[in-house]
Order: sequence, then C-alpha cells, then structure tokens
Amino acid sequence: MKTALITGATAGFGESAARAFVKAGWRVIGTGRRAERLDALAAELGDAFHPAVFDIRDEAARDAALDSLPEAFRGIDLLVNNAGLALGLEPAQKASLDNWKTMIDTNVTALSSITHRLLPLLVERRGAIINLSSVAGTYPYPGGNVYAATKAFVRQLSLALRADLHGTGVRVTSVEPGMAETEFTLVRTGSQQSSDTLYSGVQPMTGDDIAETLLWIANLPPHLNINRIELMPVNQSWQAFAIHREG
Repeated sequence: MKTALITGATAGFGESAARAFVKAGWRVIGTGRRAERLDALAAELGDAFHPAVFDIRDEAARDAALDSLPEAFRGIDLLVNNAGLALGLEPAQKASLDNWKTMIDTNVTALSSITHRLLPLLVERRGAIINLSSVAGTYPYPGGNVYAATKAFVRQLSLALRADLHGTGVRVTSVEPGMAETEFTLVRTGSQQSSDTLYSGVQPMTGDDIAETLLWIANLPPHLNINRIELMPVNQSWQAFAIHREG
C-alpha cells in the first residue's frame, strides 16, 4: 500500500483528494490547521487516514508532526503540495502588502520547504511530487498580481525539480486548474454571495474533478511523467488583450 501526504486537506482539492486516494487503496496523511476538520476526515476514512495538524508555514510544527508519524505512514511515496491561498482582488497599487507576504509565505516558501524536507525520502522510494499551480500562473488577470506570480513559481519549480531529479525515478507534475468552485473562493472574496455570483450560470470544475486528475497522475506507470497539465471547465476560455485608449 502506497502513502500520500496531502497538504491543505481540510477543504477543497485537498479534502476531495484525501477521499479519492483512500478509496483507491492508498494511505493518506492529511495536513491542515483545522484539527476538527481533519478529525472528521479521520472518522470518515478510518485507519487509512492520518491527520497531521499544523500550519504549513510553521516549519518546527511541521517537522514535529512528520517525526511523530505512525510507522505505517512513514514511507511517503507521494507529496501533493495543495496547501495555498489567494487573498484580495485589488490592483497591485491598492493591494495589501500583508496579503502579498502571506501568499508568498504559503504558496512559495512553505511549499518549497516541505518539498525540500521530503526530497531525500522521495528519492529513496522513487516517489512522486504533484504541485497545485493554476492557470493564473500562465494567464494574468486584473487583481491576480502576487497570487498569479506565486503560481508561476510553482509551475517553474516543478519543471526545475524534474531537471534536478533526472535519473532518480522521481516524477514531478504541475497541475494547473482554472475555474473551480471550492471554499478557496470564499476565502478570497470573503462572502458566499460573491462566490455564488462568480459561478452563476457556469458549470465550474469541482474538488472531485481535480482529485480524480491527481489520482490518475499518481497511478500512472512509473516510467511515465506528466510534466504539466492545464484544466478548465468548458465554460471558461480566453478574451482578447485589453486596450486602453487615451482621450
């Protein structure tokens, strides 16, 4: 039985992925700050799920949780770097610097740090890393600013890891979703009404959609690597470049 560590398992993609992987016969370590949600998942999923409560930005708490894993969960074969957030929709000149720093600390620094921490084990076990990026890392939009930049970092780090891990058997994938309806949007917009308005008349992707994609990637034969995969709902595509005209 293989073991996956999924960060940010208390909601959205991470919660759906925890369910999907356990159902498919994996052991799952689910991390997050909200103990009550992880405990609820543990009650639902049983002995195949281990809750690890810590803030992904707190390296000491992370290391303590990893060092105290039960023996059955110590052989991590897959790291799913899902924990992340977007804060604010303001243009850069009006954005909160604290929001910027929080996004960088979470989406860039913490993701890099836990990856670095687990790389020796993943190399030893010829494991895999799946990083959750976003279409925002490729296609900028007004108000995306630092969030989009953090997701571009995740995509590029994934490709760079592939280069460095050449010959080790470790697979690395950047998963880049478009519009998906999860709690992520509530955190960013701050209201259920704003979230409902955004998805009105649209059939967005769901956490389950992304979880099935993650599981498919993880279960591919070990000689296959998906470098990056971009997903959008059919209702989402692109617009023309914005043009500002003087006068």
